[in-house]
Amino acid sequence: MLLGRSDAAAPRLNVKFEFGEPVMDPFENVPNTDFNRESNRQKMLAALATWKPRLNREYPLVIGGQRVTTGNWKPSVNPSRPSEVIGRIAQADQTAADRAVEAAPRAFKEWRLVSPQERASYLFRVAEIMERRRMELSALMSLECGKPWREADADLSEAIDFCNYYGKEMIRMAENVRRRDIAGETNEYYYAPRGVVGVISPWNFPLAILTGMATAAIVTGNAVIMKPAEPACVIAYTLLEMFEEAHLPPGVLNYCPGPGSVVGEILTKHPKVAMIAFTGSREVGCRINRVAAETTTSQPALKKVIAEMGGKNATIVDSDADMDEAIKGVVYSAFGYAGQKCSASSRAIVLEPVYEQFTRRLVEVARSISAGPADDCGTFVPPVIDRRAYDAIRKYIEIGKQEARCVVDGDTNPDVLRLRKETAAGGDEGGYYIGPTIFVDVARDARVAREEIFGPVLSVIKAADFDEAIEIFNETDFALTGGIFSRSPAHLERARHECECGNFYINRKITGALVDVQPFGGFKMSGIGSKAGGPDYLIQFCEPRNVTENTLRRGFAPTPETVGAVG
Repeated sequence: MLLGRSDAAAPRLNVKFEFGEPVMDPFENVPNTDFNRESNRQKMLAALATWKPRLNREYPLVIGGQRVTTGNWKPSVNPSRPSEVIGRIAQADQTAADRAVEAAPRAFKEWRLVSPQERASYLFRVAEIMERRRMELSALMSLECGKPWREADADLSEAIDFCNYYGKEMIRMAENVRRRDIAGETNEYYYAPRGVVGVISPWNFPLAILTGMATAAIVTGNAVIMKPAEPACVIAYTLLEMFEEAHLPPGVLNYCPGPGSVVGEILTKHPKVAMIAFTGSREVGCRINRVAAETTTSQPALKKVIAEMGGKNATIVDSDADMDEAIKGVVYSAFGYAGQKCSASSRAIVLEPVYEQFTRRLVEVARSISAGPADDCGTFVPPVIDRRAYDAIRKYIEIGKQEARCVVDGDTNPDVLRLRKETAAGGDEGGYYIGPTIFVDVARDARVAREEIFGPVLSVIKAADFDEAIEIFNETDFALTGGIFSRSPAHLERARHECECGNFYINRKITGALVDVQPFGGFKMSGIGSKAGGPDYLIQFCEPRNVTENTLRRGFAPTPETVGAVG
């Protein structure tokens, strides 16, 4: 069944009245786990323990519902203890990737005809499975991707929200088909699926972002080939298993990890892949967009690309800001999950009258932040994801030391020094630990103030006045997130309209967007496409159709059934 072609009754809307105006109840986000409760901490510890005997298992490709191996395996390791192998991942080669691109179109032919309500039901089942396995999945994210407990749990909550939200949005789209009839003619406008969607996902939100892109494609009637980031392949395989448990038809979702130079290139270039949904680096996203635009004679249509490519996000601290709130918001946004979020605040733009006060207090707080293994309950700053990231971040720290004044050096953090020593003594390469690093007196054109670092590195920039603060805010290539701490109504109004970013936060941290509450996404070099978790996200995975029918006809042509009935 095509999108919008549903015979089911429209769902009842729960409507309440406030101040005489009808207001629809909003989407309900699932709550995060309260780890302040001892019982929840014990459950998480038990879940971590259940993964110990499951380490170093082999995870094959899954293509058309069949397990496939290529003979080439790559370990996915724990960034807290790099000698600990979470799983051995089968790597797709050219043959396997081509097989996936052949299997997905076959599944699409049947899947596109399934009603939107039934497609949504699979997402609701997966959401239930995720909730039931909450601690197990959070524990896996802590082990494979180095996410501290609360970050992993929030990632899981977001994944559940994507399943529920996109399922409900699909039903809303299908059962609110636009009709405009005129005399003697009916006109119907609805949405149909595109075909095969290549989903290329990141490691920093290993379950949430992958789930969001994959479920959006699935619920709109497309078939999906998942190419997860290399450090997050066990999590991606587990998502595939949950869809299997929900009895999703084989081939609708395919699991195809492997080198980007192989799998990513094939998905981007193949004429049978109608669309690419990507989240990752600017470099890779720009290449995907460029290569996908190069049409071939065998390609039936232009390839659609949506891409989220990161940011160089800033928080403005006004001269009248609540300093306690500003410090807390900047620290959480800059150093949570070791700054490994595309929404992280990597610049603090501080008005001159409070610059010294802000930097002094910021340094005191940063020096007290705990670093440690992600599976330790008390960890705030975990290790960065792998050796390549570790080397790249430390290179930027050295650049920063030439460009500005380093007032908090992550390499001298006592926790970091101890952890590197302990993991190295245990046979690891030292663990990928980098402590919070702060540069002050940073020039607005410095590299550390302009280039995305993707680690726990914060540049503090002085602004002479509010005009200059907004100028500095906007002079990067990115436009993803940002925020301001201020008590001036005039400045808040200006910032709301003049600061260029997709998600702008006032007097709060700039990370932690919620599905439906804060649909997420940016523009400029932060990406292309509508916001994830928003009301127009699913439309990107569809082709709009319009059907016009002349109703001034002289009856219907007879069929064998009607002829028999007349006879």
